[in-house]
Amino acid sequence: MKHEEKIIWQDSVSSHDRSFLQPLSVAIACVVFVALFLFMGIMDIRRSDRALTGLMENQGLATISVVRKMAEDNLKNLIQASQRENAPSFTPLKEESFSPQNWLTSALAVIGRDVDEKWQSKQISNEYLQKIALRENLWLIAVIDKGGEIVFSGRPVQSPVEGKNAEDLSPPVSNGANLISFLQQQDINFVALQRKDGSGTVVIAMKKDALRYWAMRVSVVKAMEKLGERQEHLYLIILDKEGKILGQAGKLPGPWKKLDSAFYSVLSGRKNIETRKMTFEKQPILDVTAPFQFSDRVGGIARIGLKRESAERILSENRRNMFVSLLFTFIVAILAMWLLYQNQNRHLAGIIEMERRLEKAERLSSLGQLAAGVAHEIRNPLNAISMASQRLKREFMPADPEKAAEFQNMAGVIRDEIRRLNGIIEEFLTFSKSRRLEMRDYSITEVLRKMTDLIREEASSRGITLNTQWGDNPEIIPMDVDKLQQALFNLVKNAMESISGEGSITISLKANDRNSRVIRISDTGCGITAEELDKIFNPEYTTKQKGLGLGLSLAHEIIRGHGGEIRVLSRENEGTTFEVILPAERKNENPANPRA
Repeated sequence: MKHEEKIIWQDSVSSHDRSFLQPLSVAIACVVFVALFLFMGIMDIRRSDRALTGLMENQGLATISVVRKMAEDNLKNLIQASQRENAPSFTPLKEESFSPQNWLTSALAVIGRDVDEKWQSKQISNEYLQKIALRENLWLIAVIDKGGEIVFSGRPVQSPVEGKNAEDLSPPVSNGANLISFLQQQDINFVALQRKDGSGTVVIAMKKDALRYWAMRVSVVKAMEKLGERQEHLYLIILDKEGKILGQAGKLPGPWKKLDSAFYSVLSGRKNIETRKMTFEKQPILDVTAPFQFSDRVGGIARIGLKRESAERILSENRRNMFVSLLFTFIVAILAMWLLYQNQNRHLAGIIEMERRLEKAERLSSLGQLAAGVAHEIRNPLNAISMASQRLKREFMPADPEKAAEFQNMAGVIRDEIRRLNGIIEEFLTFSKSRRLEMRDYSITEVLRKMTDLIREEASSRGITLNTQWGDNPEIIPMDVDKLQQALFNLVKNAMESISGEGSITISLKANDRNSRVIRISDTGCGITAEELDKIFNPEYTTKQKGLGLGLSLAHEIIRGHGGEIRVLSRENEGTTFEVILPAERKNENPANPRA
């Protein structure tokens, strides 16, 4: 046979696996907000970087434009200054006779001076002159001695052969006059520089394409010299289409690569400008590559390096402000989540407490229904006991006067208690109706006497001594006799239950002042801890293994309904004292009587 299991009552704390939706949603919102703020900050920094880079690009382009305009003007002046009439005879030019406008001749004179210094120091050779000519894009560099003989030449020179041009000349012509005549016949531009003492001449010759290169080079160099160092750039270099340097100013960053991707991108027109961020000597720079035009035609490229210290300071400050704002937002978000977490914990704790109270209320409701049924069933035995006590009083009265008085007293106690039990049962059965105190003037001394008579025998059986302290004069106060007796009985009953083994309970009555009376119930029991003192009058709190634990709560409500108050003085393991303070005079009440 299978045994069925039935749970009568289960008092356990339900598990609350609730998700913290509010803090979680705030956390998600904060993460999204921080991510959005970070994204907007990064985009703002990038916009600032692009704006600052654009300003620097415009600054670099403006510098290049100034150099270009001055170079164009210099080129025009150079063309005008370099025009000369064809002379029938050759006369060597002295360096002192150069005019300031003749920049091309001055530039070539620098090369001639370097060659003359090498000649005087006997460090010159044909290979050296050939290397110089190739580097400087010259057709010929030759050294002629005082007698007019060619001593060194950067390339072989010979009389022309029919069908060949000057590129195919060989063997060398040893006479300087014949060399000059040959250069004039071949329409090759040249410059002859004579020493101050007339002991020799340096001849520098170039073809038309080299002449154009040198004209552009001199024009650019003069423009850069005129520009000076007033501009905020670290370096400026200008190259022609073949990658040859037309002009250079400033220190270049590392080994220079003449022809790189930026050169071809800008020169081919695929890009109007090429910008690169670099680090030069531990400082940030912006390298700008742009086309360099002569007479609205691209003649090469210009590359300029601009300082980025100011731009980097601005960007660094923006980044710092962004991260500070992010940190502040993160702290506020964490604080908000923590506060919401604490707040929700408090709400959850309140919900748990309310559920416990609801469980307690349901339990009390179930027990109340059960008690109502039990009370209804008790009425019949009580009626039988009442009838039996009346018959005993009527038919079995002792003949001895002393025993008759005692018998009469005991019969009265039985009658009164039956009546009180009937009243309690009536309250259970009519619990839905309001309970009102029926106040009347009565002796509190008499109430205490009746209560001690009822409790004395039980106290004696437990080994508890019951002491009473009040006078013979009755103390009349307004009260509901049955309910006040019930409240005091609950207090004394609680005192008895706190004593394990032998002990004592002292019940005293005294006048606190003219308007109040104090009933003190002291025991030598286990006492009450400080934590329990705040809970002993709560209906749902009890330390008893059996019973509902409603005695103290009911006593508190009844005494409060009388306009009084209860004070508790207790020390753990020493005892407890309940002081019941009741008003001695009836207070002005509303038409509705106070509830118990």
